[in-house]
Amino acid sequence: MKVLLLKDPKDKDSGPDPYIKELGLYGFEATLIPVLSFEFVSLESLFEKLSHPECYGGLVFTSPRALEAIKICLKENSKNEAWSKSLKQRWNTKPAYVVGKATASLVEEIGLIPQGEKSGNAEKLAEYICSREKPDSSALLFPCGALKREVLPTALREKGVPLESLTVYQTTQHTGLQESLSCYFSQQGIPASVVFFSPSGVKFCLQHIQKLSGDFINHIKVSSL
Repeated sequence: MKVLLLKDPKDKDSGPDPYIKELGLYGFEATLIPVLSFEFVSLESLFEKLSHPECYGGLVFTSPRALEAIKICLKENSKNEAWSKSLKQRWNTKPAYVVGKATASLVEEIGLIPQGEKSGNAEKLAEYICSREKPDSSALLFPCGALKREVLPTALREKGVPLESLTVYQTTQHTGLQESLSCYFSQQGIPASVVFFSPSGVKFCLQHIQKLSGDFINHIKVSSL
């Protein structure tokens, strides 16, 4: 049984994609098609803020892309040196709140200690943060995407916990998406199931999948994560 997963493959250095591996154990033939591309923005502003940990009460990360933005900044020798010599240690005196293990591992890669990774979603992370932060304390710095959900900012605002958001990436359609979908349907046929991993994935893919499936669209089981 064929399953189409509309997501980026896992980093090759991290081994097989867990979805491909797990589905294979149950006899499913899964295929990944990348849906999204990310354009990083405001990187100079991001590092300027990271250069002043004394102005903030900590960091909040709800997306691996935000950590990718920081890692891009640190590719520049002078910034990497400043981070390694003092900034990293100074930020480590403050919390780095994260959602999920994937984001936590990227926080560790830049030398910080993640907190709240077991929360699993923005709502529970907000509860965790509010249980530890005092109202009207120094703002938490929140590097995020242009399409960020408002669950966490709203919850913190209602509890009086200051949050300073900075958009560091924008989400766009993957350049090869339509071609990849067309190739999949022409070579593999109609999948038994299609799995979407983001609202943007639905926006960019659904109409094209409906067109390629034709009268068979109602035979496809659609899931979302």
